[in-house]
Amino acid sequence: MRKNILSPSILAADFNHLGRDIQDVVGAGAEYLHVDVMDGMFVPSISFGMPVMESIRKETDCFFDVHLMIEQPERYIETFAKCGADLITVHAEATKHLHRTIQQIKNCGLKAGVALNPATPLDALDYVLEEVDMVLLMTVNPGFGGQKYIPQMTGKIRTLRQKLLQMGLETDIQVDGGIKESTIREVLEAGANVCVAGSAVFGEHTAEKAKELLNIMQEYTQW
Repeated sequence: MRKNILSPSILAADFNHLGRDIQDVVGAGAEYLHVDVMDGMFVPSISFGMPVMESIRKETDCFFDVHLMIEQPERYIETFAKCGADLITVHAEATKHLHRTIQQIKNCGLKAGVALNPATPLDALDYVLEEVDMVLLMTVNPGFGGQKYIPQMTGKIRTLRQKLLQMGLETDIQVDGGIKESTIREVLEAGANVCVAGSAVFGEHTAEKAKELLNIMQEYTQW
């Protein structure tokens, strides 16, 4: 049985007070921190990289859930591992040799995840599903925060969970995009168990909003 986990995305935090915001969500009970790395090529936006990760790693022992939205992520796996990543997720669309990249992550002693954009079919995972610890299903098109959840992704989550059950795998399903109080129950019921939330957590009353989502997640017995 998989555990339900909230992974607040620090991309939505106040970077003038990043340490405070991180302590707020960790203190509220969040076990993961979602670190979105964007290169301006795979997605239109540029976010942050190694110096920020190194800095916040000194302040918390929270699990670093690193999401590389970058072209040819294999170039930076070892560097992000040294910066304190615990899990690295790469996009199937961003690397020519997905299996090799997954093995590269594993060889660094980290957990490995694969992300799929909304329009990418699940069969992109057919030959790597048994190798990964987590599948990240993007529930918006990546690159910007604050987007609305794409309703068609609920069926994609459900299909993937059924496939994992049939294969006897307890792989985590993470969802990222438009996750808030009005959508989190839907994705949990479909089979997701790791939920990324950015703008729904950070801002005013960060700790309280994190606790509200965590309380909802605790209502669900997972797969």
